[in-house]
Amino acid sequence: MAGKLYGVGTGPGDPELLTLKAVRALSEADVLAFFAKAGRSGNGRAIVEGLLKPGMAELPLYYPVTTEIDKDHGDYKGQITAFYDASAAAVADHLAAGRTVAILSEGDPMFYGSYMHLHVRLADRFPTEVIPGITAMSGCWSLSGLPIVQGDDVLSVLPGTMVETELSRRLADTQAAVIMKVGRNLPKIRRALSDAGRLGEAIYVERGTMATSKSMRLSEKLDDTAPYFSLVLVPGWSGRA
Repeated sequence: MAGKLYGVGTGPGDPELLTLKAVRALSEADVLAFFAKAGRSGNGRAIVEGLLKPGMAELPLYYPVTTEIDKDHGDYKGQITAFYDASAAAVADHLAAGRTVAILSEGDPMFYGSYMHLHVRLADRFPTEVIPGITAMSGCWSLSGLPIVQGDDVLSVLPGTMVETELSRRLADTQAAVIMKVGRNLPKIRRALSDAGRLGEAIYVERGTMATSKSMRLSEKLDDTAPYFSLVLVPGWSGRA
């Protein structure tokens, strides 16, 4: 019999925000697969440290590129597609041998998660269960104590990698926004927020729910340095009656 595939959402960073179902899946798995930059173990793997059974096999999936090549360049697309094909094949070998595989996904597996690229390659061939995780944005607005939407407010989730003019347009056309994929895009995000007249409302959150997390008004952040695990929140609700 083929093994079972679990897509496990690890949540935003705090191990205590793992769901009971995620912990159960980890206890049942024979193989733990996780994405990481070459030479690192990755945040997903760090979150589940201490929850793994002795002797559990591990399958690190190292990205061939991250930010070295522009995401729209043909070389990037070619390398990353080949990487997902090879990763899916490596997981399929374990599944075909009857082993249960848990693939970690930071946040939620189906929300900007690398797991989904393996899911579409494997889910029609093997028994599969996706275990949702608390998203980074949910963890960040909870950490900040920031009510984000209420009533008829519209929430837009925007990648900071968008073209600046499009980012600005969408910020001006929504009540609330979450800007993901900040990192090196922070200067552009600042300009787009300013153009949309929303900079004064924006909250910057770094490594939300992790031990080193911090939150502040973006207008009070004096530099444009941001790690991969950072996002910007623009609340729609401000305590209206």
